[in-house]
Amino acid sequence: MSKFQSLEAFGQGEEYELLPFKFDRFDDNQYILTNMAGEYLLIDSNVIPALIKRELSPEHPSFSSLRSRHFLRYPQEKAPLELLALKVRTKYSRLPSFTNLHIFVVTLRCDHSCPYCQVSRQMEGAGSFDMTREMADKSLDFVFRSPNPAIKIEFQGGEPLLNFEMVKYVVLEAKKRNETQKRDLQFVIATTLSLLTDEILAFCKEHSILLSSSLDGPRELHNANRPRKGRDSHERFESGLNRARETLGYDQVSALMTTTDKSLPNVKAIIDEYLRLGFTGIFLRSLSPYGFAIKTNKFHRYDTERWLDFYREGLQYILELNKSGVRFVEHYSATVLKKILTCEDPGYVDLMNPAGAGIAAIVFNYDGAVYASDESRMLAEMGDETFKLGNVLTNSYEEVMLSDQLLDALEGSFTLSAPMCSECAYEPFCGADPVFHHAMSKDVLGRKSESSFCKRNMSIFKHLIELMRADKQTKNIFLGWANGC
Repeated sequence: MSKFQSLEAFGQGEEYELLPFKFDRFDDNQYILTNMAGEYLLIDSNVIPALIKRELSPEHPSFSSLRSRHFLRYPQEKAPLELLALKVRTKYSRLPSFTNLHIFVVTLRCDHSCPYCQVSRQMEGAGSFDMTREMADKSLDFVFRSPNPAIKIEFQGGEPLLNFEMVKYVVLEAKKRNETQKRDLQFVIATTLSLLTDEILAFCKEHSILLSSSLDGPRELHNANRPRKGRDSHERFESGLNRARETLGYDQVSALMTTTDKSLPNVKAIIDEYLRLGFTGIFLRSLSPYGFAIKTNKFHRYDTERWLDFYREGLQYILELNKSGVRFVEHYSATVLKKILTCEDPGYVDLMNPAGAGIAAIVFNYDGAVYASDESRMLAEMGDETFKLGNVLTNSYEEVMLSDQLLDALEGSFTLSAPMCSECAYEPFCGADPVFHHAMSKDVLGRKSESSFCKRNMSIFKHLIELMRADKQTKNIFLGWANGC
């Protein structure tokens, strides 16, 4: 009596079935296949016709990989469907929790005059551009209507430290309300660090407030990108960084850079500056088409391809650092890799589908206006209120969250049904950005063949996959980034 059953008993004598997948030519020799859960596989071009015609032999080297990653199954098998469904549910598990990030614009006043600023900043003394307690109270009413068990309140401006009394008020009032709400409450201040005082640092330490700052690179580049009176932006940043780390803790202060035309030849110097100041990663961020970035023509100083060259050069340098024993992360790549290599969605608003506008992040402006995202607020400052959802003084939570402005944008940009997105092999790794596409083409879906959002992200997806295919050590580094190791 045979110890093992025949192959037919496991369905391998039957014709297989194809599970839903998309494919695209990856290079001259291979295609990339992706499924709904984001599983991907590179296979030789000559395999595709046989696979689709259901003529691929079980003995073919690609067959077991196609089966294990849920691209095909035998008719009587239930496990592939159940596993695929589980991975898809995991991917969309954030949706029921709804809005996590709540941005309070406590002032438009700022002590910097950055030429690429995305906000219509005001002079330091213009107090009429400050949030009032009435606006803050109404905004907090909205915050605690969110069903999310974790609430993050981020203070933005302008420079929010110019209205620090309002920051203090919101923090204390939110914590008071949370005594009964029992949410996981977190606070972040987006600041240049130039106006830090001992009082501010003491308050931040007492209430575990994180600081999110900006660093564009070495002193000369940073001061050129972020000018202020005294031409000492970088000096103030470094001084504030050291004081904040000493008081709050080393990991309580982060930094974000923006790529200008002056940055393009200096990616290694920018990364070296982050290393010199003790940061363990960098976000190589391109300019966005809002506010002063448009008015000063900064957004048009370089095209997508020039930024991609900058990104690729920076990523290569970062990989060399990692291979030499210096752990350093490119954070946008890490976000993308989490989508490519795991079933989890990192919750990064620009790469969410449905779009993260409103349902992942929402903005309460100093004047009570509610916007679907930070970019929506910037667009409104340019005179386009397409994504203004209402006002905390005149609209209810239900009226804001069920407004046509929000629902139409989410539906119109949903990648699983959007033309060119729905059949794109890279769709599982991507997201919808209706505000960006409206800003560029007055259409929440946008013209995908002309979209710099699409070109930039598809190039990044392919580049990361190619790097993993070419080098096992790089793949191990990327696995670490994707899993936060």
